[in-house]
Amino acid sequence: MDIRTKRYLKSKFKEYYRMANLDLPSELPSREWGFISFDQMPQTIMYRHKAFEAPGEIRDYLVSMQPAHVYHSVAYYQYPGAPSMKEKNWLGADLIFDLDADHLPNSPQSYADMLDMVKNEALKLLDFLMDDFGFPEDSITAVFSGGRGYHFHIEDPKVRQLESPQRREIVDYVGGKGIRAEFFYKRKFLEGDSGTGTKSFKEKTELSSRYVLKNPDTGWSRRITEYIACYLREEMEKDKKKRFRELKKIDGFGKKAISQLERIAVDPERLDAFRKTGMLDFGSNISQDLLLKLINMAIEENHIHLLNPAQVDEPVTADIKRLIRLPGSLHGGSGMRVVTLRLDEIENFEPLSDAVVFSGKPVTIKVMKPYEIQMKGEELQVEEGVQQVPEYAAIYLMCRGAAEYGSK
Repeated sequence: MDIRTKRYLKSKFKEYYRMANLDLPSELPSREWGFISFDQMPQTIMYRHKAFEAPGEIRDYLVSMQPAHVYHSVAYYQYPGAPSMKEKNWLGADLIFDLDADHLPNSPQSYADMLDMVKNEALKLLDFLMDDFGFPEDSITAVFSGGRGYHFHIEDPKVRQLESPQRREIVDYVGGKGIRAEFFYKRKFLEGDSGTGTKSFKEKTELSSRYVLKNPDTGWSRRITEYIACYLREEMEKDKKKRFRELKKIDGFGKKAISQLERIAVDPERLDAFRKTGMLDFGSNISQDLLLKLINMAIEENHIHLLNPAQVDEPVTADIKRLIRLPGSLHGGSGMRVVTLRLDEIENFEPLSDAVVFSGKPVTIKVMKPYEIQMKGEELQVEEGVQQVPEYAAIYLMCRGAAEYGSK
């Protein structure tokens, strides 16, 4: 990035910060602040250990310094401006989750597709936060990062004092790490006659019991019931010779078991009953650990992604002294706005339109390499060399290092 490009970007960021609506964190005087400057690029040097007492001080700083990136601490400190972490005196921290497309498996190459994928991850995480952990809606703040992901800020007294190991456990839970079948099933003894004749007491007990999922309508049990129900339904859509091919390789899935699964899979009422009760109606003539085998199949390593765990960046959540982007600031790697979202806005949020703040007036740039971008509902393809593009696209390309300002 040459000097003219840096000057241009700083001037545009300055214009923005004069009038920007900044979503400042709560307990402002207790937060540490950090900044990355355009002046030092391509080096990334963080200037931190800053503190502000009032909103006006922050705006004045942003207008005068025009930083490329703006961060505040997730932590609360007694002395946030102290020059060392030890001197700051940590008082607690919000619970933060970071979902970044760079950390997703099989992330697509297209920026637009990448953003769609990470938004789906954000919706998964929201389900965990509200359904599994029971965080009230007013304690959760969702934020588009301005780049390739989303942040969730949890401001709740119950989590403020959590240490790093405890926060890692939360990440492990939402990511499905360490799930074991025995956490989710229990043996249920059925009412009625357990059998007659010469059967032993043990055999009669086996016949009068089932393995069932605990609390099938909540948490991971709900996800397991949904996965198994979807799995059974999808298997029935396959060619008959291909159905349950993998199950047939597992000990205990004989012809009778497969036959029972087929009967259940074609019966919507039985599948709905399973979702509600966590119990598959197999009858008493097949192995009673069949459901346990299905659960194990669902949570084994090569299937766990089908249960919709949320792909969260663990180091961010575990770091109780982390700096996080300021909502309302600009992302120096894209020129787009870091946007605070209501929870009901996430699904319909379109980053490449809704987070774009600069105009469409033409700006001359020198493109360093061919580039494709989708912004404001249009696809823009630029070739190497001098050309004019809309201001928002010019700023994006300059921030990405794909173009320089002007024709020289």
